[in-house]
Amino acid sequence: MNTQKYFEYAPEVSKAKQSAAPLVALETTVLTHGLPYPQNVQLAQNMEPEVRKHGATPATIGILDGLIHVGMSADQIERMINAKKLRKISRRDFAPAIARKESGGTTVAGTLIAAHAAGIPVFATGGIGGVHRSPAFDISADLPELSRTPVIVVCAGAKSILDLPATLEYLETAGVPVVGYQTDEFPAFFAASSGLPVSVRADSPEEVAALADAHWSLGIGSALLVVAPPPSESALPAGDVENAIAQALLEAEQQQVRGQAVTPFLLERVSELTGKESLETNLALLLNNARIAAQISVAYARLKNPPLRA
Repeated sequence: MNTQKYFEYAPEVSKAKQSAAPLVALETTVLTHGLPYPQNVQLAQNMEPEVRKHGATPATIGILDGLIHVGMSADQIERMINAKKLRKISRRDFAPAIARKESGGTTVAGTLIAAHAAGIPVFATGGIGGVHRSPAFDISADLPELSRTPVIVVCAGAKSILDLPATLEYLETAGVPVVGYQTDEFPAFFAASSGLPVSVRADSPEEVAALADAHWSLGIGSALLVVAPPPSESALPAGDVENAIAQALLEAEQQQVRGQAVTPFLLERVSELTGKESLETNLALLLNNARIAAQISVAYARLKNPPLRA
């Protein structure tokens, strides 16, 4: 099956792939649906240099005019953001977008699929989707995708608007290791801690790389979820976040917000209720995750392709 006919690679990504150099995939729904303008454009301009600064090549993934782009120029990102019909691309959305030559930002699930197909083992995002607080049967497509796609995913946990204990239970059932990066607790996205334990701790990029290699060498095909708290200077008090989420959830119910519209609505409303502080935290943790992912990608590349001794 020739799935690569739907892919277009940026020259620097192709070069990195050919030389087995470190690569980090970056999602695009944070640009198309997660952040307001101009913060979305500013984030796109800042994420890639952060990855490069720490030794890896960034591969921003999105769909433009029916092609899956692995590595996008600033002009392509602008065109995608400003497309007249803009999809939020998860597993179910690839075929319609490709067949109809539409554009869209890839979710965590969508980026996992594309990154794995492109041979990129590390992916940085903000926070994963999970089990919603209400209704409980509303479960993000990110979770089943994590259970079946072998990629290292670096994030700040699941978005705080979700049911975090239920999300962790799902990940346990699905066999997804939750690796606390220099922490024993699962981060709560905007807040540094949720009070919930991770399944294993790793204190260096090399430890994460070794865990991933052992996990996949055993034939276990799930992702490795690496969770890092937001930088301490940017993290918000957990109580303030919970109060804002409760208000946002109430408003979403009153306005009958449903489906893929729920998460963007809640994140925007929480940002407004916290005086935009949560937006600043979101931007800070995204850059922090990009840095950690780049370091892990470098360590994983060295593990799989050790330098020749003189």
